[in-house]
Amino acid sequence: MPLKKSLTTGAISGVFIGLAVSFSINAFALKPSSQTLPLAQLKKFSEVYARIKNDYVEEVDDKKLITDAISGMLSGLDPHSAYLDEEAFTELRVGTSGEFGGLGIEVGMENGFVKVIAPIDDTPAKKAGLKSGDLIIRLDDKSVKGLTLNDAVKLMRGKPGEAIELLITREGKSKPFKITIVRDVIKVKSVKKRILEKDYGYLRISSFQSKTTDNTKTAIEDLLKDNKNALKGLVLDLRDNPGGVLNGAVGVSDVFLRKGNIVYTEGRVDDALMRYNATPDDLLEGAPLVVLVNQGSASASEIVAGALQDHKRALIIGTKTFGKGSVQTVLPLDEKTGVKLTTARYFTPSGRSIQAKGIEPDITVEELEFKKKDENTEEDISPLSEADLSGHISNPNGEKKKPEASNNDAIDAKDKSEEKNLVETDFQLYEALNLLKSMNLIQEMNLKKG
Repeated sequence: MPLKKSLTTGAISGVFIGLAVSFSINAFALKPSSQTLPLAQLKKFSEVYARIKNDYVEEVDDKKLITDAISGMLSGLDPHSAYLDEEAFTELRVGTSGEFGGLGIEVGMENGFVKVIAPIDDTPAKKAGLKSGDLIIRLDDKSVKGLTLNDAVKLMRGKPGEAIELLITREGKSKPFKITIVRDVIKVKSVKKRILEKDYGYLRISSFQSKTTDNTKTAIEDLLKDNKNALKGLVLDLRDNPGGVLNGAVGVSDVFLRKGNIVYTEGRVDDALMRYNATPDDLLEGAPLVVLVNQGSASASEIVAGALQDHKRALIIGTKTFGKGSVQTVLPLDEKTGVKLTTARYFTPSGRSIQAKGIEPDITVEELEFKKKDENTEEDISPLSEADLSGHISNPNGEKKKPEASNNDAIDAKDKSEEKNLVETDFQLYEALNLLKSMNLIQEMNLKKG
């Protein structure tokens, strides 16, 4: 029976379960295996099946036994291969369009527990305070230990408005703590933008969907209009981006590249061999680019970071990424069910495999939190200078008079206030902006020398 295949990243009830890389469906026929069937092992399987049917304490439905056998066979391969029942198969297709129901997290398995790879922007999970690296050890009153990832995902599903209590362990916390999340319909707006300050833009991509490339191009065009001039630099924020469809990652990389390979994949079958190359246009016209990444940057976001890093088109700053460099192919078994099978690994243009290694940033910048000082502390008192000392010697060139306030002073004061606020709210972004300014200065100096 001919089947269809699709390479995709799937979202299950707002809980992503291992990102693949593309969403295009092509007809193909299963090729006969050149290997002989393991008859001895199949005989053992049939004997176990018969034992369960005859001797198990309760009667078990044939469909359940076969389904569980398939699920176990796939889950034993790696954390990202899985059997997709009717509900999971439907929601996977819906998830790539950017709207689905659930919590809003990308998860995997680690030591028998559910690991949060990344919470998705503007979702219940993000608002509740889940962070990349959190381990979920209990869902309501059900221990996660011993469950498959699919089983845990099913427990996290539910109707919008229903609450679920998660018991979390987090690095740096001495004991587990509880977080209650109210399920909702997840509507992911994958691209956001704003002007950080004059001539410097900010582009946030929270996941890669089918329309992310077009949305990215539109966002950059809007930034150029808002700035009323060419940008001197752009920060591309891929932190806590769990990935998504491959075409989105390739398209976004191509926005900033003029030539060369973006990503290629290798596997055992011919269909797993793919290569994607850039086209000539660079919407930023070569302006400096800084990419922000962290532990929650996975899969498709690592493709973008790796491509831009290898081509020396951008500086990557932040912390090491998640390290998911495998490709999952969705193989429909019929109109309602399918399997998600790891079929290839992807490689950056220089031939690096990201699998289980991740992207190392060019400059490591840890996430820091700044606490506001008390208004009456000594630290808030302006430091003394020579001019403040009684009887100080005058400057032979005369005392510098304080200029009168102007509109430009008000603008500068506003910029400094926003800059101070950025330091306190997002230190990594603050450092990225400073780096952009430095890159722009170096670029301008090189142009003058030329």
